[in-house]
Formats: sequence, C-alpha cells, structure tokens
Amino acid sequence: MSSNSSLLIIYFVVVVGTAFLVSPTTATDHIVGANKGWNPGINYTSWANNQTFFVGDYISFRYKKLEHNVYEVNKTGYENCTTEGALGNWTNGKDFIHLTKPGKYYFICGLGGCSQGMKVSVVVRRLAPSPSASITEHSADSEKHSNSVDAVLLSKWLSLSLLIGSIIMYTV
Repeated sequence: MSSNSSLLIIYFVVVVGTAFLVSPTTATDHIVGANKGWNPGINYTSWANNQTFFVGDYISFRYKKLEHNVYEVNKTGYENCTTEGALGNWTNGKDFIHLTKPGKYYFICGLGGCSQGMKVSVVVRRLAPSPSASITEHSADSEKHSNSVDAVLLSKWLSLSLLIGSIIMYTV
C-alpha cells in the first residue's frame, strides 16, 4: 500500500471518528405567538408559560416590518413599556434572537404595541434536556420548531474537511 493511500485512510478514519464522537445538540426556535405572530391583542404571557427555553435556543418574532419591532429591555422597561436603555433592537419582521445566557429576558414592541399587550418575558434555563427527554416533552401539536443548528454546522465542517482532504491527497 502506498504512503498516499495510507494517509488517505488515516484521514478518513479521523474525520469519520470525529463525526461519531461529536454529539450534535439541537436548538429550538420558539416562534413568539406561534401562527399568530407578534401582533396586538395576544396573550404572550400564556404563550411563554407553555414554552421551555434553554441556553442556545432562539426566540423569533414574525411581524409586519415598519408596523412593529422588537426591543430587548430590562424589567423596568418591560413593566413601563419604555425602550430607554434597551439591550437590543430588531426591525426586520422576521427576527431570530439567540438566547446565549440563562436568566430572564424581556421583549417589547417599541412602536406603541407594548401598551396593547405586545410584550413577552421568558426564563432561559442553563441545561438542555437529553434528546430523548426532549422528544417526549414535545407533543404532536406542539408549536415549537426544532432546528438542528449544531448538526448542520457539523455536517458543513465534515464536508469541508473531506473536500480539503481530497485536495491534499490529489495534489500529493
């Protein structure tokens, strides 16, 4: 067996072995208001109470651009519907906000919608459940949408690694 063939075999064993060792986790995209979106007159407290948020999940807001927006605010801003000292502002109409730390997050509409109920607070937990526990917690009619963010990144990494490995072996 040539040294090029041996290197190629070792390379593929390492790449495939890494794929099995890395356990991809899934992040959940919590769409605020589900199919009703981010609009006045919706009970977002009730919606939030039926969700379980973990670090790494996303909360996304769907609304008509220029009619509404999203501000992340502190507790006082949430209670008083003010954007002073806002921690973030989104205006695209399809906004994905990555929940990167445990704790309480507060979101409001800064274009007058907050006084019409367009505000939501969520508690983000530190640890995600195991994939099997996560599957049993989600009912068939759940309004949650899972995105395998880490699995997609791993897949892209593996594809890139295979491409680079092939190029290296072809040029040697």
